Amino acid sequence: MALMKRVALAPRAVRQLRRIRSVYLAGAVLSLLGLVLQAERGSGERQAVIVTVLLVAFSALFTLTIVQLWRHARTSHCSTAQKLTPSA
Repeated sequence: MALMKRVALAPRAVRQLRRIRSVYLAGAVLSLLGLVLQAERGSGERQAVIVTVLLVAFSALFTLTIVQLWRHARTSHCSTAQKLTPSA
């Protein structure tokens, strides 16, 4: 993975990733809440499995989005990354 070329994202892609990350986080939180409520009920194994799969999927998508934004911010040669990085 060290040989992977860093590709800067287009400004539109960065905006979309920043918007969708809250949707993925909300989906993960709601799935976790559903899993907790299913555990309290004690019945419905199939529903618990479905909610667990949703939780894993939303968590994976959220993690992937965060990693993509982090890698984009680390791209020093990209003018988009330089414009979007807050200057301290």
